[in-house]
Amino acid sequence: MRFSESWLREWVNPDVETDDLSHRLSMAGLEVESVEPAAPGFSGVVVGEVISVDPHPDADKLNVTQVNSGADEPLQIVCGAKNVAAGMRVPVATVGARLPGDFKITRAKLRGVESLGMICSASELGLADSSEGIMPLPVDAPIGEDFRRYLDLDDHCIEVDLTPDRGDCLSLMGVARDVSAIFSCDLHETTAADVPVTSDSSIEVMLGAPQACPGYLCRIVRGIDPAAETPLWMQERLRRGGMRSLGVVVDITNFVLLELGQPMHGFDLDKLSGGITVRMANEGEKLELLDGGEATLNGETLVIADDDKALAMAGIMGGAATGVTQTTKHVLLESAFFEPLAISGKARSYGLHTDSSHRFERGVDPALQRRAIERATALLLEIAGGSAGAIIEARADDFSVEPEVIHLRRSRIERLLGVAIDDEIVSSSLQRLGMSLAACNDGWMVTPPSWRFDLSIEADLIEEVGRIYGYDNIPQTHGHLSLTMHLPPEAGFSLERATNLLNAREYQEVITYSFISPEAAGHLHPHGEQITLANPISADMSVMRPSLWGGLLETARHNLARQQERIRLLETGLRFNQQDNEIKQEKCLSGLLIGTRAAEQWGEATETVDFFDLKGDVESLLSLTGSADEFNFVAAQHPALHPGQSARIERNGRAVGWLGLLHPKLEKSFGIKGKAYLFEIVLSKLEPGSIPAFTPLSKFPRIRRDFAIVVNREISFARVEQVIRQSASEIVQDIRLFDVYTGENVESGRKSLALSLILQDKSRTLGDDEVQKASQQVLTALETNLGATLRES
Repeated sequence: MRFSESWLREWVNPDVETDDLSHRLSMAGLEVESVEPAAPGFSGVVVGEVISVDPHPDADKLNVTQVNSGADEPLQIVCGAKNVAAGMRVPVATVGARLPGDFKITRAKLRGVESLGMICSASELGLADSSEGIMPLPVDAPIGEDFRRYLDLDDHCIEVDLTPDRGDCLSLMGVARDVSAIFSCDLHETTAADVPVTSDSSIEVMLGAPQACPGYLCRIVRGIDPAAETPLWMQERLRRGGMRSLGVVVDITNFVLLELGQPMHGFDLDKLSGGITVRMANEGEKLELLDGGEATLNGETLVIADDDKALAMAGIMGGAATGVTQTTKHVLLESAFFEPLAISGKARSYGLHTDSSHRFERGVDPALQRRAIERATALLLEIAGGSAGAIIEARADDFSVEPEVIHLRRSRIERLLGVAIDDEIVSSSLQRLGMSLAACNDGWMVTPPSWRFDLSIEADLIEEVGRIYGYDNIPQTHGHLSLTMHLPPEAGFSLERATNLLNAREYQEVITYSFISPEAAGHLHPHGEQITLANPISADMSVMRPSLWGGLLETARHNLARQQERIRLLETGLRFNQQDNEIKQEKCLSGLLIGTRAAEQWGEATETVDFFDLKGDVESLLSLTGSADEFNFVAAQHPALHPGQSARIERNGRAVGWLGLLHPKLEKSFGIKGKAYLFEIVLSKLEPGSIPAFTPLSKFPRIRRDFAIVVNREISFARVEQVIRQSASEIVQDIRLFDVYTGENVESGRKSLALSLILQDKSRTLGDDEVQKASQQVLTALETNLGATLRES
C-alpha cells in the first residue's frame, strides 16, 4: 500500500517527524518498506500565466511567449510545446532555477531570440515518466506561487508491506485508524452526505451466485461531461499512490480505492444490454479485458454480466467492450462485496494481478459499499456534472455483517504479553481501532468492526493491544524451561553423514520447489494421480512433485545452458503421491550425475560417467547404515529411466529406491543435453541400521583360489555372490570379481566371470584338502543354481 504522507495527515496528524512515524508503523505491524520524496529536488519553479504566443521568426516549431511569473515584468520564453496557448497557467522555471538532474536554467538565445526561462512539462519536473507538451495547471493556480509549495511537493510517499490478514490497511482510511491508535490522536474521517437523487434511471440487478457475491450496489449517473478532466490535486494523490491518471471516471474509482479501500468499476451504460446479473461464468466463455488480453473463462470464475454477455471478471478486471471511454456520457457505477474465497487465486489462474483482486482476496469491509458509491458519485458530479439515480442494492437473504462478540480478560492480557496494561490504555486502543467495548467483571466484551476479518478469538485482541501499546514498551524477561536431551539412536541413519559423503564426492546440495509442471509430473510418474494445487504460483508450478528428480533436472538444465557441463547435485525433501485417497509424503534423498568422471586434467584421460559411477556412490551411501549386505540392486524398469540401465534398490527384498539413466525420450522434454544419471532413496526405509562390531583378526594365513566360471549374460554378479555366500563354508571370508569377459572361446549369450575366493580360519592353518573341498562346494552350488560351468581356457 503506497500513499502520500500529507494526505494521511489530513486524516490524522500526530506530532512526529516522518522517520518516527515510519518506525512506529513498522513496530505496530505495518512494515514500512520505503519512504521516498513525492518529487525529485528542484528549485526556482513558479506558477506562471502565458500572456501571448507568437511564432518564432526563424524556427517553424518554436514559439515566442510572454509569461507572467509574478515578477515586475513579463518573461520572454521560447517554447517548442504544441499545446502552449495564451491564458494557460503553467510551471515556469526562471533563470537560476535548478531542475532534476542538476540542470540549471540560464539566460539563453534560441535561434537568435532571447529566452529567460523554461515552461516545464511534467516529465521535466520528474512528475511523470513521459509527457506530451507542457504541464497545464488549473485556471485558479496563484501566479507567482512557488510550484513546490503549490502542489505540496515537499511531501513523502510511504509504502507499507502488509501481511495478508491486514487487508483493512489497504486504504488510507485503514492506515489512519492505526496511526490514530498508535499515537492516541484524533481521526478526522472524510464524510460525504448522501447525493440527492435527480434522475429516475434504474437497472435490474440479480444475484445468481449469492454465496460468492452476497451484496451488490450500483447507481446510474447520466449526462456527465466527456471532456471533463481530473483535477490536478486528484492526479497528484493518485500519482503518489502509484497510479496513473486514466480519465475522470476511472480516476475517481481509483481514488476511492486508495482512500476507502473499496474497489469500484464504471460501465458505459449505453453499451449494456438489459439488467445486471452476478453469476458464475459459462465454461469456455470469452471476455476481452481492459488490458487488451482475452480470457477464456471457466465455470469457477465469478462474472458481472448483462442479458447477453459477461461484462467483467468480478473483483478482478472489467471488460473492454463496456469500459468507459472519452465519449462516455452515461455511467453505471458498481460497488460490491465479494467473498474472499470466491476471488482468491482466480486472478493468478489467468495470469493477472490487479489492485482490485489484491484487496478482495484479503477481504473488503462488507459494510463499506454504500459509503464508497456515495463518495464516488459526489466526486463525479462535482468534477464532470450529470444527474444521479437512486442506489440499486441487491443482497442475499442470509447476508449479515454482524461479527461475533469476543470475551477479553485482563488476566489473560498480562499472561500472554508479560506486562500489566492499564484498563484505560486497553479500552482506548481498541476503541480507536473501531471496536465496541462493554465492561464486565474480568475484562470486556468486545465487538470487532466489520472490516477486521482477522479478529475472531481473545488472543487476536491481545495482539492488537500489544502492538498498539508498543512492543518496545514490553520489558524483556527470560523464560524458564526444563530441557531434556535426547540422543539420536546410535544405529540410526545419519542424513548429515550422507550429505557430507556426497559433498566429498563433489555433489552440491540444492533446494528446489515442491511444485512442478503437470507435464514434468506426467513424465516422472505417468501412472500416478497428479496432486494439483488449487492456488498455484504459476501454471508451471501447479502440481506437487511425485519425485525430486523434476527439480534436479530443471537445475541441471539451467546449469547446462550456462556452459556448466560437469554437474553433480543432491537434494533432500518430500515427494508427494496419492495413495488410498490420501496424500502420502515421503522424505527422500536424490541425486543427479552428468558429465565427466573427473575435472579436465593432464594426468588422466577424460571419461564420461556411467551407470556404475552412480551405483558406486549409492553403495557408499547404503554402507552408512552398517548393513550394506542387506541391500542389492535388481534390474527393473522405471518409466523415467532407460530400460537397459535402471535398477530397483532393495533391502531384504523390499524396494527402497531407484537409480539409472534418464530415458532418452525424456532428455529433450527436460532440456538435457547428454546423459543424466539419477537416484532416489526413501530415507525412512534406511532405518534401522546396525552398529559396527569389532572382529578379532586371524593370526593364521589367508589362502586365495582363483577360477573363472561361465554363466548366462543376464545373471548379475550380485546373484552369483548371493549363491556363494549361501553355500560356502565358514572359512570362505570374501568373494572378489576381478574380470568379466565375453568373446572368443565363450559361447554366445554367455559371459565369463573371474572370481577369487579368500579362505581363512581363525583358529588354525587350513590344509589343501579343506581348501579344495570348500572351493568345490562353491562350484557345485553355482552349477546347480545358475547353470555355471568352469571355464577351462
